[in-house]
Amino acid sequence: MKEACTQQHRPSLYLQVSSQDDQPCLHTSIVLFLLSYCECKSFKVFLVFTKTVNSESLKKQLPDYLEVCDIQYEELHPLVKGCRLPACLDESGNLCRAGLAVVLRHIVNTTVVADPSRNDVLSLLGFKKTCLKACAEVSKWTRLCELDIPSAVEELRHNPSSLDLQLPPSILTLEQRLAEPVKVHNDDKIRRQKLKEQRRVENNKSNTESDSPPALSHPVSDGLELRTALAKLSVDAVPTLTTRENSEIRKVMTKDLPPLEHVFAEGLFFTLTDVVLLPCINLYLASLRGQAVTALHRLPYLQRWYRRVQEVPGVLRAAKECGIVLSSPVVPSQAQADPPTRDVSSCMQEQEEQETTKEPPFVGGPRPTMGKLKENGIEAEFAPHPCPSWTLPWDSLPEAMNPTEGKMSDIRAVRKRQQLNNLVAMVKEMAKPGNTVVDFCSGTGHVGIVLAHSLPDCQVILIENKEESLVRAQKRSVELGLKNIGFIQANLDYFSGQFEIGVALHACGVATDMVMEHCVQVGAAFVISPCCYGFIQNAIKFSFPRSKRFQETLMYKEHMILCRFADQTAPQLPPERRLIGKQCMGLVDLDRSWAAETHGYSVKVLTMEPESCSPKNNMLIGRPTQLN
Repeated sequence: MKEACTQQHRPSLYLQVSSQDDQPCLHTSIVLFLLSYCECKSFKVFLVFTKTVNSESLKKQLPDYLEVCDIQYEELHPLVKGCRLPACLDESGNLCRAGLAVVLRHIVNTTVVADPSRNDVLSLLGFKKTCLKACAEVSKWTRLCELDIPSAVEELRHNPSSLDLQLPPSILTLEQRLAEPVKVHNDDKIRRQKLKEQRRVENNKSNTESDSPPALSHPVSDGLELRTALAKLSVDAVPTLTTRENSEIRKVMTKDLPPLEHVFAEGLFFTLTDVVLLPCINLYLASLRGQAVTALHRLPYLQRWYRRVQEVPGVLRAAKECGIVLSSPVVPSQAQADPPTRDVSSCMQEQEEQETTKEPPFVGGPRPTMGKLKENGIEAEFAPHPCPSWTLPWDSLPEAMNPTEGKMSDIRAVRKRQQLNNLVAMVKEMAKPGNTVVDFCSGTGHVGIVLAHSLPDCQVILIENKEESLVRAQKRSVELGLKNIGFIQANLDYFSGQFEIGVALHACGVATDMVMEHCVQVGAAFVISPCCYGFIQNAIKFSFPRSKRFQETLMYKEHMILCRFADQTAPQLPPERRLIGKQCMGLVDLDRSWAAETHGYSVKVLTMEPESCSPKNNMLIGRPTQLN
């Protein structure tokens, strides 16, 4: 390991070190474990401290092939400083990837690009390469693995007395998941092989003359599923399944075949989810063994998972290289192997009660709901457009800035330009020299790139979760020679930077509410065009309706009726139906605007000009009242 950092010539990886004990936080330990497992040498690693410390003992725990440096938080690159760690900055210095899942997926992809033979690393991304791809705000599974379990273990790490309390709900949820049968693609063959092995064992037992036959160290199914999982990793010593079963096995109906048990967190195969969970569960089980050993019997499936993970080639080596001390695997007894039904079921029931609002039945359809609102003095309100004829000088703009640069039809490109005219007009009217403008859910950068060109005295940051879209936007900005633009690949929750204006074109579902929340937190103005109203639903941070007045009038299900019919605005629909859809859009956005006004904002709901530029042609324009 190098003692001093060389000049930047490769991507930089920034990892947080705890300010309490100068040790890596759990997210940092997870990233280091993956780097070791992949034997990835493509990154320069920076350990981020909030105070001056002697980090030599920490560095000695890391593999020699990693180039590791110290850096103080105040010295971070502005893009990195505006994100929650871990984060990775590319060689150009203007593309930052932030958040645990995003950074882990990037490490996997970088490793495979450097060495295409690493099929074991590529398989970490799972079936269709979607493992941990969905953001935590949308996917409960991602949130459990990326946030809830690490947070619960970090809390235990800094507050050991919490061991005396009940097991964390997130740990119990994982135990429940591991206890359930799994369904994998093309699993019929594996299940028939399992049936064959079960019958073979039964026959052996019946032919054995013994008063007390020796107990199995673990169920036979454990061997089959684990062998199948390891075979996926191309382990030479693992026997392959037979290609064809006898006629007796083939005649068994699929519904009568034995179910497959979890080997790893997402089913049969070792994925990125297991990489995330291992450092967390290792710490948690170690704490239980030290202070609350009686609680271990309530987690038999978690202990079995912990044992199986250690059998994956490369795991023990990687753990040792990055200073993770794994304990000897524990084989739960048969008595312990029964599902912890009382703890888990009560935990799951409690979660369901928290997530489900008990409401009386109601009559569906948009008209009764809209009539109920009207009776209470609530109707959609659309403010006049302040500059309906304003347009960008498209004929004189560089070609790479035009939406036709993408694979769009001419008609769609015209409509996209009209949409951009509306948003850019609003932002230009708000922006001042030196402002930072954030384009949320930026896609390939149609809005952000035009803003960067139109506002040379402002800094523009594009935030997008899809790597392919953001990389394409970065290439377009390089072609245009833009210097006042930066890119962040992250879920919205991982962006924590300061800015003055937030903008989003067609932010889907609750993404609109998340963008508004970010703007309100930092007191920034916003220009947002919502989309996909039908995808709106109660989420981790948001419940609907949003405003007090709507909450006093509508039930959640009634609000969902508005959202569903707000999507009924396509040009091919009958005019009356489109009109109802437009009114529902206005009501949903009126509820959003009133929620923002409780935080000191003045909000207007406008219609884009011309209205035909998009079926989703609403805009929410919000300013802190002190700026008006």
